[in-house]
Parts: sequence; C-alpha cells; structure tokens
Amino acid sequence: MFLKSQIFKAILFRNPVKLPLSYWLLVCLRFVLTILPQRGYIHPDEFFQNVEVITGDILIVDVARTWEFNPKFPIRNIFVPKMILGPPIHFIRIANPYTQHYLNVNLRTPYYLLIIPRLFICFLSLINDYCLYKICVLYGQNFRNRLKIFASSYVLFVYCTRSFSNTFEMMFFSILIYLVAQCMLRSDKIIYHDEFLQERYNQASSPVEKVKLFKLRTHLPQHSLNNVLIIASLVVIGIFNRPTFVGFAFPPIFFWLHRGLGSKVVGFKDFHYRIISLIFCSIPTILVLIVVDSSYYGYLTNADIESLKLTWDNWVVTPLNFLRYNGDMKNLRQHGLHPWWLHLVVNVPLLFNVLGILAYVTLTCNLYRFMRGQYSKLPRIQSITGLMMFSLITPVALLSIFPHQEARFIIPVLLPLVYLFGNHLYENEGDQPRTRKYKKAIRAIWYITNIILTLFFGFVHQGGIYPFANTLYREIRSSYGVHTHVITTHSYSIPTFLLQLESTNKIWKDKKTGHKYRLAPSTFIHKYGSLPTDDLFQRIDDVLTEAEMLLHDSKKKYRFYLASPCSLEQKVREHAKKYHYIDIQEDFSYYPHFCTEAFPKFPDRRDQYCIESNLLKTNESRVIDLNVLQRVSCFLKRFCLRVYRVQPAGSFHN
Repeated sequence: MFLKSQIFKAILFRNPVKLPLSYWLLVCLRFVLTILPQRGYIHPDEFFQNVEVITGDILIVDVARTWEFNPKFPIRNIFVPKMILGPPIHFIRIANPYTQHYLNVNLRTPYYLLIIPRLFICFLSLINDYCLYKICVLYGQNFRNRLKIFASSYVLFVYCTRSFSNTFEMMFFSILIYLVAQCMLRSDKIIYHDEFLQERYNQASSPVEKVKLFKLRTHLPQHSLNNVLIIASLVVIGIFNRPTFVGFAFPPIFFWLHRGLGSKVVGFKDFHYRIISLIFCSIPTILVLIVVDSSYYGYLTNADIESLKLTWDNWVVTPLNFLRYNGDMKNLRQHGLHPWWLHLVVNVPLLFNVLGILAYVTLTCNLYRFMRGQYSKLPRIQSITGLMMFSLITPVALLSIFPHQEARFIIPVLLPLVYLFGNHLYENEGDQPRTRKYKKAIRAIWYITNIILTLFFGFVHQGGIYPFANTLYREIRSSYGVHTHVITTHSYSIPTFLLQLESTNKIWKDKKTGHKYRLAPSTFIHKYGSLPTDDLFQRIDDVLTEAEMLLHDSKKKYRFYLASPCSLEQKVREHAKKYHYIDIQEDFSYYPHFCTEAFPKFPDRRDQYCIESNLLKTNESRVIDLNVLQRVSCFLKRFCLRVYRVQPAGSFHN
C-alpha cells in the first residue's frame, strides 16, 4: 500500500518527499466527501448542462434536454462534455453487466450514477493542484503553504467535483497559466544568454572568438513559438466549452505574446509572428469542433458528406449562438439580472473569503502607488507576479460587465489568487509577534469558513433532492408500469438521469413479430419552480383529474407525489382544504434541505403552527408562549423537503 501511494504521488508530482502530509490528507478528504456522497445541489446546471445529456446519449434513457441543447438553436458544445464525462458513463455501461453478475452490484442506480462521474472529475481536479505546484517550483516559490491553502478551499471540495462547465473551464485556465509561465521562464533564460553572447560578440577582438560566440548563439534553442499549437488548441476548446473563457485566456495570451518584447533580441516582428502562428494553429481545432457540433445536432449528415452538397446551413458554431443568445437582454432577464458589483462585493468574498480581502487590499495599494507615480513598486509587466495579477483582475472585471452573474463563473481565478496571497496566511521568520498573531487569525478564519461552506453547499443546500430521487427510483422499480406523477415546487429540478427511465425516443423491435414501436412514458415530472400556491393547486387538480380518467378508462394505476419545502407546509395544507375532493398525506421527509426560494420565517412566541405540529407535548388548551429554544427548534425543522402523496379524498388505492 505504501509503495502504491508513493507511485501515485510520483506520477502526479515526481517529488513526493517535499509535499506535506496535511496536503495529502486534504486530497484524500476531497475524494471521501465525493464518495459519501455530497447530497447538496448547488445549481441545476451541474446536472442539466452536461451529465444529464451525456448519460441519456450513452445509456439510452429518458433525460431532460434543456433549451441549451435545442437543435434549432444550440448554444452548448458537445465535445468537452463527451471527452470528460464520456469515460465514466461508458465505464458504467460496460462494467454494469459484470458487476451485477459477479458482485451483485447494479451501477445504474442513483448512487453510482452520481459518484462515478464525480470521482472522475475529482481526479481531474488534481490538474489544478499540479499546475500550481509546477509554477511554484519553476519560480522558486513556497509550494507547501500554497498547496495546503488551495486544497482546503471549498471550491475544490464542492465545485471542482461537480460537472459544471465552469469546473472544466478552471482546468483549462490552470493548464494555460502553467504553459505560459513555463514559456515565460524559458524565454527569459534564453534571451538572457542571447543578449550576453551578443554583447560578448560585439566586444570580441579576434575572429576566432567571434566565430565561437556566433556558433554558441546559433545553438541556443528556439523559444518564440514554444507550445503554440497546444496553447492555441487549449484556448479554442476553452472558448467552445464556455465563450467566457475569452476573459480568462486574454491575460495569459497577452503575456505569451509579449515575452521578451523590448529586449535587444526580440522585436515587434516576433510579436506579429506569434499572433499569426497562434491564429493558424487554432484553425484545425476550430474546424474539428464545428464538425463535431454540426454532426451531433443534425446539421451535418453522412448523406450530405457523400453527396458533397454542403451549404452554410450544414454548420453550427455554438459559441456564436451563445453570444447571440446572451446579447439579447430579454433572454438574460429570464435567468435573472444582477448589479455590476455583485462579483466584487458578494461573490469574491463568498468564494475566497480572506484571500479575496487580501487581494482587495493589495490592489488598492497598487492603485495608490500608480496614482503617485511609484511605478517601480508595481509588479513588472513581464513577471510571473504580473501574469498572476492580471489573470486575477481581468476575468473578474470583464465578467462584471455582464448583467447575469453567478459565483461559479469566477471560480477559475482561485489558482492565481492562491499563488499571489496563499503564502500570506503563514508566518515568516522575520514577522513580528503581532504579525504572527494576525496571520494565525486569518488562517483560522480561512479554514473555519471553508469547513462551514463545504458542509452547507455540499450537504445542506437543496439537500433533499438527491435522497428523494433515490426513493423515487426504488418506487418506480418496485411497481413497474404504474404511472408516476411528481410535482416539485420551490426547489430545483430532479435530475432525470438518476431515475434511469427507459427511453421513449428509441425505436424498439419485438423479437417475435418484428414489429417496431416506441415506449409510452410512465413517469411524469412536473417542474413548477416558485409557482404561487393557488396556481400550484390548480395544476395538481389538472394532473389528478387526468390520472383518474386513465385509471377508470384504461385501468392504469398511478401514484402522485408533491415535493415541497417544509416551510410551505402550512400554505399547502390551507390550500388543500379548499379542494375537498383532494387528499394530501405526508409520505416522506428529507432533512436538511435549504432553499432560498422558500426561506422559512422565524416563528414568534405564539406561533400556532409550531404548537399544532406537536412541538409542545401538552394537553392544555390555552395559548402557550414559546420560549427561545422551542422557537429555534421549530425554525430549524422547517429546513427540510416534504413529499406528500396526492389522491382523491377517501381513496386508498396505490
């Protein structure tokens, strides 16, 4: 076991002895929290933007394909999700018959469908750690402290184990920064030797010495176009994954183009060669990704290729569609408009807490120095500090221009942020006692805050959806053919791929008769968001009426569930009384489940709902004042997801 761990470390870092044990414990914790699994549900995009669609394509099951994958106007590239999520889903498809036969383990259950892709993404997240480590080693910086701070961030524990396109964007950004940092260092060394040899050549007095120095200069390795093909391809793939990658890629590309500019051996001719090379090297990748998307969405078919009758209508460029869609303010209003300062004031402190505050202090000091003309105290434009500083500032500034802002949009800047300020959380030998206490305090704040946020976003936020999906999966499997209706309100949507519903789009063939047919859907998930309770019960009435008609006309049995936050229980029961022919009975409850869509109110001293819900075990009929502990207990119990069985009044069929 020890030998295996050493080999694993060596593969990743090639020098396992230098890495602190606390860092490896944090990496192990990242995998453990992924396996538990994390019940938290950060945003619907973590499922519906990638893994939902890829699972439907590979396992041939019914899934919810969101508007982003609408063939009429697709805005999501399929190459990156296929490359990252394809391997774990294919593993499930291939290995499942063997695990069922030999181990009696079904991999096509909600637990394995959730954790196997996440484990693969969690393993890929080590790319970020590796890039930070290599950059620190290249430039002789303390990587131990930085790696511990980096690995302890809840962004790594939560966001970087989910199938967000932002998670993939962070990996591409980390690799790009590492490649550019490597090119910068290599160019600096070669330019230094080139200038030194040129100076010696000019000072040489004898022809023999000049010839020797000239040969030495010609034997210097080329550096101007280092990694140009990899960098160009990486930038293109990143932009197709998320067009916002332009904002992240701009600073590294800017520094890659400006390497050595202004020295005696590098001029504007080299700068233009680099730009031209970058453009030409990006063309093959662009063409490949356009062909992949055009084929996937049905714009380009084999018949079109064989007949060579290709027009502009055969191609689709998803990043352009993305920009066209988000350029329309009406579309952005549907997803929510935010003030320009949201990233700066809310999202940066939420994601990076004390590191974000340190960044603000440093940037304010640099701005003051710039205004005072103290340019020598500012980061050098072609230094690694300058690269990291611009890679931090530019993406956040550009993304702040757009009126739709979510915290996950800026998670890729964690690497430059930790490189710049991660070491500030640890004491140095020359620090004064007061400074040491200050650093210990902010380090404690960092760790405590990340623990709290890991627990909240990893296990509490919308934490009832996954266990409900797990229960629903077992209910559907236990009574095959029974129609199942599920209405969710004031909560995120249930990931359909976890239910493993047989595809209703696939054409099946009867082996005996050869007759082709499609399966009729038997599970119906109705997502009503934050619909008012009055309108919600009107929909319940409609669904129940239709189900009852099928029961009496076609003898089609059904079950009907309503999933709602516990904070709405009083409203649900009050409106249910208005529909005397509908019976609402509590079936399941899942705790904890936090949702901002239905945040519970803190009960007052005479909250009748708390008393009537048997919070107080008393037989007295008089009004009772609740004490503080009872009110807090009642408040906390409202953070759950309650599932009701809906049926006609007086009916007890399943």
